Amino acid sequence: MEFQAALCQTKPALGNLDQNLSSHMEWLEKAAQEGADLALFPELSLTGYLLRDLTQEIALPLDADPVKDLVARSRDMSIVFGLVEESPDHRFFNSAVFAEGGEILHVHRKAFLPDYGIFEEGRYFASGNQIRPIQSRLGKFGLLICEDAWHLSAGWLQFLQGVDAFLIPAASPARGIDTDENEMSSEASWRTLRSGMAMFFQAWVLHCNRVGFEDGAMFWGGSGVVSPSGRLEAEAPGEEEHMLVQAISGEPVRRARLQLPLLRNARPDLIRRQLAQILEDPDALKGAEAGDDA
Repeated sequence: MEFQAALCQTKPALGNLDQNLSSHMEWLEKAAQEGADLALFPELSLTGYLLRDLTQEIALPLDADPVKDLVARSRDMSIVFGLVEESPDHRFFNSAVFAEGGEILHVHRKAFLPDYGIFEEGRYFASGNQIRPIQSRLGKFGLLICEDAWHLSAGWLQFLQGVDAFLIPAASPARGIDTDENEMSSEASWRTLRSGMAMFFQAWVLHCNRVGFEDGAMFWGGSGVVSPSGRLEAEAPGEEEHMLVQAISGEPVRRARLQLPLLRNARPDLIRRQLAQILEDPDALKGAEAGDDA
């Protein structure tokens, strides 16, 4: 795993597909000039975030022209971008597309939808129900969208499947600005989360947060790259558009996993039995007991 990543900390225009598509193309051109092999955009980068009643109007099927245009651009550079996806059965998902080689390699539908504070995603979106890794030409990636990363089970499931790096597009608004600290509580929380994920899952963490204002909410940016040791390798400035370019390699992953064999000792069989008991699921318990006898 040796590649150059470009985190495109952009300011999507709410509900303006044409403007956002044009912006993506401009940022991809800049990324190409920087020699990037992978370009990562924020959550819902093609549509904007606080859509509310615009959700259904702005949603796109995966064969829509704006999606095709971005996917076609991935022939020479892998691209991760976000949109409201309309499924064939007319459900709406907060989705991230991983495009590579001119094709859609993977689509992740956000599994954990925040429904607290200013967040109303559960009202407008359906929940995704799969946590699967992406086997790319660049490495093995775990793709999680914003709130997904706060549920450590999502990251652990990717960890069990051997991911080398986590890609986390986000639309995190500024919160806690009335505290006595020098940084917002949302900013401090994300820094802690990124470092913890990197250390416990022994993988790179690439977190791309958006900037700009929507309906009175400010998105603080601060996109960052953390190594498998938990060290912050690079961070974008807050509140402004920025391209953060960072070299990613497999050697730090190897060193972390040689030093501490967390993946070898993960014991998913133990977790399976405990979950079966917690959920009072007799079929799962029976399957777990059968596995013990094998």
